[in-house]
Amino acid sequence: MNHTASESGPQLGFVFDTPRTETRRIWKVAELVGEVRAHIEREYADLWVEGEISNLRPAPSGHVYFTLKDDDAQLPAVLFRRQASLLRFRPEDGLHVLVRGKVSVYEQRGQMQIIAEFMDPVGAGSLQIAFEQLKTKLQQEGLFETSRKKPLPAYPRCVGIITSPTGAVIRDFLNITARRHNALDVLLYPAVVQGEMAAVEIAAGIAYFNHTRSVDAVVIARGGGSLEDMAPFNSELLARAIAESALPVVSAVGHETDFTIADFVADLRAPTPSAAAELITSTLHRVEEHVEQLTSRLQRGCRYRLMQARDSLARLGVDTSFARLREGFARRQQRVDELRFRMEAAWNITSRDISEQLHLLTARLRRQDATHHLRLLREQLTTLENRLIRLQQFQIQNNSVRLQNMMRQLHALSPLAVLNRGYALVFDEAGTLVKNASSLRPQKRIVTRLAQGKVESRVTEIISESTIKL
Repeated sequence: MNHTASESGPQLGFVFDTPRTETRRIWKVAELVGEVRAHIEREYADLWVEGEISNLRPAPSGHVYFTLKDDDAQLPAVLFRRQASLLRFRPEDGLHVLVRGKVSVYEQRGQMQIIAEFMDPVGAGSLQIAFEQLKTKLQQEGLFETSRKKPLPAYPRCVGIITSPTGAVIRDFLNITARRHNALDVLLYPAVVQGEMAAVEIAAGIAYFNHTRSVDAVVIARGGGSLEDMAPFNSELLARAIAESALPVVSAVGHETDFTIADFVADLRAPTPSAAAELITSTLHRVEEHVEQLTSRLQRGCRYRLMQARDSLARLGVDTSFARLREGFARRQQRVDELRFRMEAAWNITSRDISEQLHLLTARLRRQDATHHLRLLREQLTTLENRLIRLQQFQIQNNSVRLQNMMRQLHALSPLAVLNRGYALVFDEAGTLVKNASSLRPQKRIVTRLAQGKVESRVTEIISESTIKL
């Protein structure tokens, strides 16, 4: 219905239209979150994000959960177990990092997060961060203390060296030792000095020399190189093998300006393998020759090609089904970790409630009047104990008096008491007490018992009782 202005003057006009019926799509939460996740993963499938690590939470599953933040915002992040195992450093809160990955949505919380594929510190490299972290840990354990370092033998007869048998290090070492100490024997334990297995082989060499006791000192030697080349000598496995060695260990790794974890733990650090040969042979001059650097172009090339292959594989969709399966498993594992965190939080709350109830019950129990009854019972027990003690003392005193009286009576009846008054006892040869002199015969032996001691004598004459004059 339309209202317009009339002839009498202007009026307000209102137009009423018939309402239209519109079709609305009603989303389920899971469908909407899944649609958003798919859209975000398509739009942000490969990107780099720079930020600071906070709220780092490593999970028992091997996944690492953390938050990337800057001054204005923060973004949850997850580094799944496979990618976390490839890190060269240990993530820590407050570390400024550069993360490569894709943005996704964690459906159970409807929360946006970044799934990291690669992470590297901003500024210092990952190997340098790992070096500083391990150095701090071992220093706190006391492995760098001077007091635990063993002195080198003054006149070694045999020295063991652990190095590559084909490198220039062993040739220079043998030349210097032969020139400075012709009688010194050198026993070589061949080992690779770079790569993933280098630390294991060098530690095995230290264990071998300690087991055989065939050398007086051990030298770990290799030429200089980059921080990646020195990585085996910055491993915790090799550091603990050096610390546990009963033989003195000399670290001769790299150039004079190169420092490794092995240098700090070893009993002596030589600037070069050639200098180690001089120190072992007790020479006074320093050798200015430095050991040639071992080439690492092949290893660098392999790593570069591997990185290119990983980048190409990440851009290809050939293994999409496998990637989805792996991501689905990782998401379920993330769900398990989430439930685990929730269970721990619920357990902490339940434990706190139980503790509060226990405190309340304890307070109610203390308010009962049981202490008054206990006090009365203690007083009665104390009274009875005092009465028992007095009765025992009285009984002991009474028995002591009776014992003294009986001892006096017994002493009065004792034959020894009679002897003390001047009397004596006479016994014949058979030990029989003589009561009548007529029972004795001349020349018979008699024994007279006095108060103190006895006297032996023979009868010379027997006098009858009638002849005795008093």
